[in-house]
Amino acid sequence: MTRMRTVDAAVEILEKEGATQAFGLPGAAINPFYSAMRTHGGIKHVLARHVEAASHMAEGYTRAAPGNIGVCIGTSGPAGTDMITGLYSASADSIPILAITGQAPVNKLHKEDFQAVDIAAIAAPVTKMAMTVLEPGQVPGAFAQAFHLMRSGRPGPVLIDLPIDVQMTEIDFDPATYTPLPIYKPVASPAQIDRALDMLVSAKRPLNVAGGGVINADACGLLIELAEVLNVPVVPTLMGWGAIPDDHWLAAGMVGLQTAHRYGNATMLESDFVLGIGNRWANRHTGGLDTYRRGRRFVHIDIEPTQIGRVFAPDLGIVSDAKAALELLVVQATGRAVAGSLPDWSGWVRDCRERKKQMHRKTHFDDVPIKPQRVYEEMNRTFGRNVRYVSAIGLSQIAGGQFLQVYRPRHWINCGQAGPLGWTVPAALGVVTADPSATVVGLSGDYDFQFLIEELAVGAQFNLPYVHVVVNNSYLGLIRQAQLTFDMNYCVSLAFDNINTQESGDSAIPKGYGVDHRGVVEGLGCKAIQVTEPSQIGPALARAQQLAREHKVPVVVEIFLERITNIAMGTDIDKITEYNELATSAEDSPTAALLYD
Repeated sequence: MTRMRTVDAAVEILEKEGATQAFGLPGAAINPFYSAMRTHGGIKHVLARHVEAASHMAEGYTRAAPGNIGVCIGTSGPAGTDMITGLYSASADSIPILAITGQAPVNKLHKEDFQAVDIAAIAAPVTKMAMTVLEPGQVPGAFAQAFHLMRSGRPGPVLIDLPIDVQMTEIDFDPATYTPLPIYKPVASPAQIDRALDMLVSAKRPLNVAGGGVINADACGLLIELAEVLNVPVVPTLMGWGAIPDDHWLAAGMVGLQTAHRYGNATMLESDFVLGIGNRWANRHTGGLDTYRRGRRFVHIDIEPTQIGRVFAPDLGIVSDAKAALELLVVQATGRAVAGSLPDWSGWVRDCRERKKQMHRKTHFDDVPIKPQRVYEEMNRTFGRNVRYVSAIGLSQIAGGQFLQVYRPRHWINCGQAGPLGWTVPAALGVVTADPSATVVGLSGDYDFQFLIEELAVGAQFNLPYVHVVVNNSYLGLIRQAQLTFDMNYCVSLAFDNINTQESGDSAIPKGYGVDHRGVVEGLGCKAIQVTEPSQIGPALARAQQLAREHKVPVVVEIFLERITNIAMGTDIDKITEYNELATSAEDSPTAALLYD
């Protein structure tokens, strides 16, 4: 046994568990933990400018690669409360991150001491465990349990709160004998899988729906193998986007009310059976359940028992890790294929492919001010197949879901359920930290971009290069569109005449668009390009990539859009309002042809 401070034991455990990247801000109540990180040297640290941003950086880091667990660290009081949004976002999307906070001394917790907030109680609803460790001897066990819980069952975040006197106390701990706790994941039985396949083979027009659980389980290869063995089309959810390449012949498009493809919704409406794997039947995917469920049977496979039947009762529910279920599905489906007992769904696949070929929205507009659809066309053309997109919420994200193309798992990184504004910049920095050689592209509207814009300085300080596309219409665009229902346009405009840009006379900002993002971005140590003409978009995106490589800093491409554009959406998957023109030829939507070989 070795005598050491509890924080030294905690850092040893982090290293043993492979959590070697942290994001955070030091402070008086967490300085002992920082001293342990400094002494041991095995954990890299990125200094955020806001603690909420640190939690989103940890999310981006975790989401970027299988097995990653991002760590966010802050002091007592408001540091922990600032992390709550990040913990909620991680919990909602089943993302394991570890939050570590400092705390007042144990004997001061009930005395309203400075920054002595009950963060464990506040964080409990959005974590798998939130614990203030009151006994020094419990610190190793608390960290071991944290990693066990984050990785077992449905993944999710954990918060450990450490009073400063607990951090400083010495305990006996032997790092050489530390062993991570075993990870628990439920596994489907062969009988359950056999029953699911019996139901599938009785269908005439079956679909697989692949959720984020497939990506979390690192099971995308198995998903594609199953689809090819069965010859059954796949619909990825927003969190599962990239599980199958968009141009795979069995990729049937996304379904939903907003981030969906016309051909995806049309195919879902024609189906008579759905096998859902690792998905939640989220409301933005299903819309009205009467429409979504009508005329089709459902099998639902999910790692979390309470997810089965949460939204609607399936015809068969199976509790299983997605990878374990897919391994059995592939084995049994292959056996049936060899035996010649699988139906021939080639006609159904042909119909799905024809819809995918024909049913697109127009993207090629030459209008000035720029229409947003053109931006995504140019992004597809410029960034290619290997890009990692990071986006949060709003019309920019919804249009991205409709028009961008994704070809690999973890290449669409999105806070799908919580959708906090400001998420994109710090999450993108977390992704770059995890994969420094990647082409990372953030996508924001102007309002999302402004929420945590100061984090761009982190990218400049720590040389975290990426391209951030800001589509600026100086509006809360999604809220403005939602207000159409109430016949109002109220408190959603961000437009004003910026006296500084108007007086200078050399600004590229159109009159009335307000904030000089280029001035802010450059003041934070990064580069910025502003675009007002459609023909400038492609060259600006390419130039941004070059500048990011050259200077090793974030580069912002701000594209000034027409103030008002309504993006397709609706209340049911058969009632999507198409506000803009539909494509009638390859010239109308040039990148659509790339989806169909």
